[in-house]
Amino acid sequence: MELKSPMLVVTDMDKSVEFYKRVLGLNVTMDFGANKTLTGGLALQTAETYKGFIGKSDVSFGGNSFEIYFEEADFDGFADKLKECDVEYVHAVLEHSWGQHVVRFYDPDKHIIEVGESMKTVCGRFLSSGMTPEQAAGRMDVPVEFVNACMR
Repeated sequence: MELKSPMLVVTDMDKSVEFYKRVLGLNVTMDFGANKTLTGGLALQTAETYKGFIGKSDVSFGGNSFEIYFEEADFDGFADKLKECDVEYVHAVLEHSWGQHVVRFYDPDKHIIEVGESMKTVCGRFLSSGMTPEQAAGRMDVPVEFVNACMR
């Protein structure tokens, strides 16, 4: 078994493609009309086509039970850019207990998008603040080998 791609059902393909390009910098890599694959393997499927696939006449949006997760090395730059993108936030930038900065927001169909600071960047931030690898591992609640691997 091999996972090939997450797929999001969208009500307006053009609007969704534009959103993912403008906000996250993703581009269409495969275009099958009612299905498009974006950079990184994320697939978008039109709601009308998907309804036919599942044999149902309705599809729910905005359930807040699923998210697509991205990591960004330049998180602060991304957070600044996001302020100019007119997105609906799930929450503003926050810091998780393990030290990672994240933000969550909705796409046009109310799918949750999470963008987090890359874990390598978190390690680097802690180490550059004077923490030892052992202290950073303790702060992040990860093995010291993880911290060392991030710094290679």
